[in-house]
Amino acid sequence: MTTKTRLVLVPGLLCSETLWSAQIEALSDIVDIIVADMSQDDTIEGMANRVLDCVSGPFALAGLSMGGYVSLEVMRQAPNRVDRLALMGTSARADTTKQTARRKSLIQQADSEGFESISVELLPLLIHQDRLSDMSLVADITGMAASIGKEAFLCQQLAIMRRPDSRRGLSQINCPTLVVCGRQDVLTPPELSEEITALIPDADLILIEACGHLSTMERPEIVNTAMRAWLTS
Repeated sequence: MTTKTRLVLVPGLLCSETLWSAQIEALSDIVDIIVADMSQDDTIEGMANRVLDCVSGPFALAGLSMGGYVSLEVMRQAPNRVDRLALMGTSARADTTKQTARRKSLIQQADSEGFESISVELLPLLIHQDRLSDMSLVADITGMAASIGKEAFLCQQLAIMRRPDSRRGLSQINCPTLVVCGRQDVLTPPELSEEITALIPDADLILIEACGHLSTMERPEIVNTAMRAWLTS
């Protein structure tokens, strides 16, 4: 009997397994899926170690947003263990001064106005403006944030603020690589994915129209098709 490839999915900031629900349903016939826990560590290095500890041997790896930062750290720590890499709505750059200031402001807001206010603040940045009236999607996103909670949010923001610039190492990645970004992603705009694609040899880029930051939830059919091709090529 043929053993399935193991696929590790790495969620983004304030995201849980729900981020990948459509992919788990659509791709479990060809891969064994593990969703990494990104709620325990306050460094990208620690998160990457947790990914490597959650699976033995070689595996395929996909990360969205913060999950992409973690995936690039995995590639630094153990490149020979990753057979395939997918980077979605992410950046290879370190945080800018403006981004760090914004994160610190959100941390202060979580203290002063309550953690629940963070989802309301971030929502227009996470999905295409036309989806803000999709109450089912909005409920899933706010539900993810609530399940992650304030303490994990603080740890995740600290990790993101201190992440390294990963661009220098991209040319060393030699496994099949898929890069995905929503055309209207305002948090990690398409030019950041285009930069990653240009620096990783033979990487494939898919830009999804009418889509914001959370492509796996906003346009699951397109993401699923792209991931199936990436996993089986």
